[in-house]
Amino acid sequence: MPHVTAIRYVTPLREGGSLPGVVEADDLGTYVMKFHGAGQGRKALIAEVVAGELARRLGFRVPDQVLIDLDPAIGRHEPDPDVQDLLKASPGWNLGVDFLPGSLGFDPLGWRPDRLFASRVLWLDAFIGNVDRSWRNPNMLVWHGDVWLIDHGASLIFHHAWANAARLFSGPYDVDDHVLTPFATRLEEAESELAPQITEGLLREVTALVPDLWLENEPGFAGPQEVRDAYVDILLPRAGKPRDWLPDLDVSGHRPDTGARRGENRPGWLGGPA
Repeated sequence: MPHVTAIRYVTPLREGGSLPGVVEADDLGTYVMKFHGAGQGRKALIAEVVAGELARRLGFRVPDQVLIDLDPAIGRHEPDPDVQDLLKASPGWNLGVDFLPGSLGFDPLGWRPDRLFASRVLWLDAFIGNVDRSWRNPNMLVWHGDVWLIDHGASLIFHHAWANAARLFSGPYDVDDHVLTPFATRLEEAESELAPQITEGLLREVTALVPDLWLENEPGFAGPQEVRDAYVDILLPRAGKPRDWLPDLDVSGHRPDTGARRGENRPGWLGGPA
């Protein structure tokens, strides 16, 4: 990924749980910077890179990502002590995501997605185990009439416990809270398009984008390349058959009735497409 240097800290984005900030960089770009010193740590940044760049290569719109070199001194005039502490804890390389000026958060009340698009997004999120695209927090932006996928730091949760990675990433993906479930009526078509594109070469390409610095000193691994290999070893078989993790939805975008009643707090206005 491109390397840039932060030259001005603009403002914190307080709606984000990890308190990302808007910065200007020496390439004249404006980025949402996500910090390795935040509570979610470097693994959230790794997930952002691997999942986000995988999504891009599968044809989804994802804001450009860069590595931003941060000198904490750029935030010396920021009055918020929490921001100051975060900057001081995050010197060196952090993740920058292209800032989309004027973009609006996706609102399922105001925009009904194309069914194939919804199915493709749901398939992707199931594949990467993204637990953070709910109706409460869709993590999608509408910009210039298109939908952009953002915030993949809650994906790949298996890397928080490598010893149990296979178990943590087994079982069907829980679609009950996913914002696009009611519209994902073409999941088989999405699967037939996306699954064949998940190759070892593709996975090695996206994992290679993660800086060694974020992969060093991982317990149980001899070095960064072994960690990259572990991501490939978990994700590549997931793309093969049988895909037991794939949610079983009927043509109306709902799971067949098994007697379970999960997701009962889902609001009525998020019903299926007309």
